[in-house]
Amino acid sequence: MRRNVYAQEKFDDINVTPLLDLAWTLLVVFIIAVTASVQGIKVNLPKASNTPSLVKPKTKAITIDDRGQLYLDAYPVSMAELETGLRAHKAVESDFPVVIKGDSKIYYQNVMDVLDLMQKLELTQLGLVTQKLVK
Repeated sequence: MRRNVYAQEKFDDINVTPLLDLAWTLLVVFIIAVTASVQGIKVNLPKASNTPSLVKPKTKAITIDDRGQLYLDAYPVSMAELETGLRAHKAVESDFPVVIKGDSKIYYQNVMDVLDLMQKLELTQLGLVTQKLVK
C-alpha cells in the first residue's frame, strides 16, 4: 500500500519546546532591559576635602598584649592609670564606646579585670575585638 505524501494528518500532541524557548528568551531580554534602565537618579555628589579631620575619635581602645601589659589608646598604663584615664574621659563625655583587644595568649582573668573595671565605671557601650575566622 502506498502512502499519500500530500495527505494532511492530524496530530494528537503539541510540541511546546519552541514556545518555551521563546518565553525564556523574552524573559531574559526583559530582565536585562529592566536592570539596564533602572540605575537610579543622577545626582551631583559633594566633594570631600583632603584635609584630616580635627575631631578626635570618641572610642577608647584598651589593648592587652601577650605579656599582660595594658594600653589605653596605644599608651602603656597600669590598671590604676586606666581607671583614672577612663574616669577623666567619662567626666568630659558621659557615654562613650570602649573596645577591648586582648591577645589570644593572655589569661582570661586579665580581660575579666578590665570588664570589671568597665562595670565599676558604669560604661555600657563595650565591644570585644576578635579576628575573623578564616575557613
